[in-house]
Parts: sequence; C-alpha cells; structure tokens
Amino acid sequence: MEEITDGVNNINLSVDSQKKNRIQVSNTKKPLFFYVNLAKRYMQQYNDVELSALGMAIATVVTVAEILKNNGFAVEKKIMTSTVDIRDDSRGRPVQKAKIEITLVKSEKFDELMAAANEEKEAAEAAAQVQS
Repeated sequence: MEEITDGVNNINLSVDSQKKNRIQVSNTKKPLFFYVNLAKRYMQQYNDVELSALGMAIATVVTVAEILKNNGFAVEKKIMTSTVDIRDDSRGRPVQKAKIEITLVKSEKFDELMAAANEEKEAAEAAAQVQS
C-alpha cells in the first residue's frame, strides 16, 4: 500500500516541476493571436512568460514575441536556443530539432495598456448591444 502512495506522490512532484508560466507553441494547432492573448494572460498572472517551440514553430514564437514587444506589452528578458534529440518512429533513430525559448517580462506600461484594451472591448460590446 505504501508503494502506491509513493507512486502517487511522485506523479504530483513531476507535474509541479514543469514551469507554470511556459507556453509551448505549435505552428499548426492554434491561430497566432491565441498565443499572443495567452501570453498576455500569463504575464498578468506571473509577471513573465516563457515561450517555447521546436522546429517549424520557431517562427511563430518569434512573431508572438515581436507582436508583444512592438505593442509595448513586453520586454525581452532572455533568449535561449538549442537542439534536442527527438525520436522519429518512422525512421527509428533520433532526429535533431532546433529549439528556442524566449522569456518576456511585463513592460512598465503593461497594466495601463491592458486596462485601455479592456475599456475598448467593453465599449464595443455596449455599442453592439445598443444596435441589436
């Protein structure tokens, strides 16, 4: 019985060891602005966000980071590149893929910009209700 309890506790530890503020970006699963808006929410909650991608998704991560920086929401903290071995089941041998991790922190104007965006959204919703 103790072995089962230890196994459950170890599972919880491995989940906790993953970063809570990391977004793993795919270039096929979600639209670009899904990641932009998700990164904004993560920065609201954690003050920073780590965007991570492999291979072809690297362009998507760089674009998300640039959108956030150019619109004044974020400042670049760290950029790390590396290669990782991924096992390719069709070939049966490891394949190296490029990996990028970009850490962004909230800009000084972040809260001000988010408040302005929320006001615009509420005004647009109110106008839409008046018209209908």
